[in-house]
Amino acid sequence: MRKTFSLLAALLLLIGKFAQAQPYNEGTTYYLPCTAVNITLLLEKTTKTPGEYYMYSERFLKKNDVCSTPQTAWRIIDTKMYTIGIPDTSKMFTPLIDGKHTIYKVKLSPEGVILAVNEEAAPQTLPAPFVPAQKPTPLNPRDYMSQDILSAGSIAKMAELTAQEIYDIRESKGQLNKGQADFMPKDGEQLRIMLKNLDKQEEALLQMFEGTTVKDTSEITVTFIPNQEVNKQVLFRFSKQLGMLDRDDLGGTPYYISVEDLHHTATNEATLSDMKKRKDDVGIYANLPGKMKVSLYQGAALLASKDFNAAQFGKTEPLDPELFGKKLMTNLIYNPVTGNIESIKTELTKK
Repeated sequence: MRKTFSLLAALLLLIGKFAQAQPYNEGTTYYLPCTAVNITLLLEKTTKTPGEYYMYSERFLKKNDVCSTPQTAWRIIDTKMYTIGIPDTSKMFTPLIDGKHTIYKVKLSPEGVILAVNEEAAPQTLPAPFVPAQKPTPLNPRDYMSQDILSAGSIAKMAELTAQEIYDIRESKGQLNKGQADFMPKDGEQLRIMLKNLDKQEEALLQMFEGTTVKDTSEITVTFIPNQEVNKQVLFRFSKQLGMLDRDDLGGTPYYISVEDLHHTATNEATLSDMKKRKDDVGIYANLPGKMKVSLYQGAALLASKDFNAAQFGKTEPLDPELFGKKLMTNLIYNPVTGNIESIKTELTKK
């Protein structure tokens, strides 16, 4: 047992010395970003449920337009577009972190996209997600039914008594508004509370005839990566009965996306290297993004259109290695969406 322990201790010691001898380059390999487009859709779902007494609505309340079958309807109420940066696996680089260059740390996003060199930088910020408003507690009509209604022997009799209760409530509201009620409130606040309670009772009982309508709002995001120009490519399909559908599902109306290359490339020549004259590649690259116009259509109707900077419609260049020589300390902050240099600071190193 002692011999086994001694061998294990010696092995651990050897591993520790080997690890200490390795250069600390952990996490320095990085990607430049590719620019993707997020299309965010705000969807409203309306669900209608028939009331238990819907078949008696015309007979007792003179209503002939109530919901008689369950119904579900969807609609798009808002559309937004914005860009995000994702790793471009074709643009993977490893900077030189050694004693000959002033590259000490490379800040990466959780996905491995470069954010900064010799500097701290926050990852890309995304729009706040949609948070639906809190729904009121649904009314239970039976909480507002009299004992006579609840003990009636048939649905038809319950419907008749419920309708009579609704008419009585309306009459009470009319008398209160006219100041003719037997028990008038002492002040305006009491009158408001009484009328509010009567409105709630009427609303609850009417549900037994008219049914209920519930609206739910949700947000969905569709991500599109434009690698080239496209003209009205199907992005997704949408059905008023089923909501969002896959682009291959013919049960919905197609929504199209178009991407146009505007042939405009950013410049940042002061920091770029002429690699024909310089052979020292330190592994620090940047994108010079181009511009694209992204448009969303429903059929021939234009829903949204916006211009964006896009990494893949520009070019990628190495930075001047002199920026990271022994005489200069350079701090860089990248745009996390396009990979362009947003901020550059240089200072002479101390001799």
